[in-house]
Amino acid sequence: MTRKKILVTGGAGFIGSHLCERLLNEGNEVLCLDNYFTGSKENVIHLLSNPYFELIRHDVVHPFHVDVDQIYNLACPASPVHYQYNAIKTIKTSVMGAINMLGLAKRLKAKVLQASTSEVYGDPHVHPQPESYWGNVNPIGIRSCYDEGKRCAETLFMDYHRQNGVRIKIVRIFNTYGPRMNPEDGRVVSNFIVQALKGEDITIYGNGTQTRSFQYVDDMVEAMIRMMATDDSFVGPVNTGNPGEFTMLELANLILELTGSKSKLVFKPLPSDDPKQRKPDISLAKEKLGWEPKIQLREGLTETIAYFDNILK
Repeated sequence: MTRKKILVTGGAGFIGSHLCERLLNEGNEVLCLDNYFTGSKENVIHLLSNPYFELIRHDVVHPFHVDVDQIYNLACPASPVHYQYNAIKTIKTSVMGAINMLGLAKRLKAKVLQASTSEVYGDPHVHPQPESYWGNVNPIGIRSCYDEGKRCAETLFMDYHRQNGVRIKIVRIFNTYGPRMNPEDGRVVSNFIVQALKGEDITIYGNGTQTRSFQYVDDMVEAMIRMMATDDSFVGPVNTGNPGEFTMLELANLILELTGSKSKLVFKPLPSDDPKQRKPDISLAKEKLGWEPKIQLREGLTETIAYFDNILK
């Protein structure tokens, strides 16, 4: 097997660290790039002893030069708490990061995969969301720095592909959870688990009937690797998510059951532009990648709870 040199931006983040680990396990050389805004050395510290793993502190807003075969562009804060903290920085990371990685891929004739997001669909009027849906996004709201940044990145990827023949792949990631999530990231799974383990009230925004679809991180990584391996003629975008749909109340009650917590549910107003429904249509992923999620919510949550229980001790 030929050892590939692979660059993962945002590689010390939640999904990025799992991707780096998987790529190393498959015998590749991995360069992990991160500025540690939301990523953490703790997520990849167990990989540092591997001679084929290299950790580099760098911000993708600035150009980066290296010789690689493939690029996975994951760099961008992905939870509202973090991407709203510095909205201008968030949009610069998406847009300048895409330009810099596409420029690198163009020079090297490397394949580059963009980790896009279900947020490109905004608060959708079409349910479930197929890739053909253009979305319903507020371009001037508090979430726009992330939503529109990722939409612009997709535009850049398509234009570099059409204009310069860059070998691109685009995946749209739906809600993903698992070990190494940041306990402070404000995402619903980590929020509920941390609150349950600490015996604090579980905060539900709105009436708890809004839905999300949750995919376990190992399923997500599998989809990305399969997408990168597809023929150059297939660029995406392709939805990667778990079509199992759960209300916030169902999720909270399952986490209470699995943790044995006595936490109470408390209700707060729904944040601005928060989508009411989110569910991927994964027909294209099934057809083109032969992929669908394997890990059910109960199984994945059990692993994730064990991780948080350990780090909160």
